[in-house]
Amino acid sequence: MFKKILIANRGEIALRIIRACHELGVKTVVVYSEADRESLHVRFADEDVCIGPAPARESYLNIPRIIAAAEVTGADAIHPGYGFLAENAEFSEICALSGIVFIGPNPEQIRAMGDKATARRTMIEHGVPTVPGTADVVTDPDAARAAAEEIGFPIMIKASAGGGGKGMRIARDRETFPELLQQAQTEAQASFGDLGVYLERMLEHPRHVEFQVFGDHEGRILHLGERDCSVQRRHQKMIEEAPSPGMTPGLRKRMGAAAIKAAAAIQYVGAGTVEFLLDERGKFFFIEMNTRIQVEHPVTEVTMSLDLVKEQIMVAAREPISFSKQQLDHRGWAIEFRINAEDPDRNFAPSPGTISTFHTPGGPGVRLDTHVYSGYAVPPQYDSLLAKLIVFGNSREEALSRARNALGSFVIEGVHTTLPLLAEVVRDERFVKGDVDTSFLDRFMAERIVRSRAQAEAGS
Repeated sequence: MFKKILIANRGEIALRIIRACHELGVKTVVVYSEADRESLHVRFADEDVCIGPAPARESYLNIPRIIAAAEVTGADAIHPGYGFLAENAEFSEICALSGIVFIGPNPEQIRAMGDKATARRTMIEHGVPTVPGTADVVTDPDAARAAAEEIGFPIMIKASAGGGGKGMRIARDRETFPELLQQAQTEAQASFGDLGVYLERMLEHPRHVEFQVFGDHEGRILHLGERDCSVQRRHQKMIEEAPSPGMTPGLRKRMGAAAIKAAAAIQYVGAGTVEFLLDERGKFFFIEMNTRIQVEHPVTEVTMSLDLVKEQIMVAAREPISFSKQQLDHRGWAIEFRINAEDPDRNFAPSPGTISTFHTPGGPGVRLDTHVYSGYAVPPQYDSLLAKLIVFGNSREEALSRARNALGSFVIEGVHTTLPLLAEVVRDERFVKGDVDTSFLDRFMAERIVRSRAQAEAGS
């Protein structure tokens, strides 16, 4: 086992990793920017190193400074968390060259799945179902238009090196395609330094279902069931649950086998997530693989009674996966809500500022992963995630009841948050029935605006 791990991240995931390390008896070092000097991950780590000013490119994305911090403090491993450098093959490579273990997959595995077009081609070669689309990266506008005509509209334009919804556009017809292609390529170039895109036929009203997979150095790969991530806006997930309301035992068996096949195609080691779209006819299609721990990993943890972060660390230390397929026992239902410092009434505009009140919910089946406290200043430079509220019940009905209570008693003042919106969603009849797809929240928000205008007109 490692003696000391440097955590190259911030916020709630940094705290989550600190707790896992301490349970394993491993010392921790955190890096922080000048904007995060008063953050809790700095307070609770064994050591801390300031690596630069607030902009991420000068701190959390600055590989030389992070490596130097690890070398100065004697860390023998680095955990990247999620986001920032978590799926950066160059960072993984530099860690290895510096004699530091990267807690995650190797550079080749990251590259194989980091380039979406390469990942798609690999899945086709290994018989994993994929959405109809281009087999290779497209950069030339004329070639892209020709490919789009062949695939058929509506069509998804996706940055090959992308993630998080950046460099992604939906073209519903040939007239709008050229402009949307240019927008996607411009955003992809700005975000990832690569204007390459690939095209996929857009599936109408699919569910977004992902499978948690785990591999070790002995070649074993297992899946830990699925999560439903269909409630999302601008391709960013807001609510995740396990299991999926749209799942059947037979479908789970087929999708799980496909997820393992996808991971085995690159001999994957560590925690990963294989993501699929599930259409209304029960057909599923691979869309991407995330080679890191996911934001929504807690819903798998509580339904599987596992600590996935500790498992990550142990596998990186070349220990075998601690559980077998026979030991995996899914129980109950879990739902995670992402609480962001955003204003849903202003198209989810970021809402940085100082939190004046932070009153957390509690009770049976309620877990809160957060780095926030009263008086905490939400910086404008980073992701707006404040907290992850996870509820667990013996059934989905019990989990929903606990969710309504927890969201109703969660008080955050000083900044706008998504709390009020989430409290509305869990009372929506369609969500209660589990009748959701990836366009659910768009429809919900449109209806919400109509209701708000009608109430304003009635009041005047």
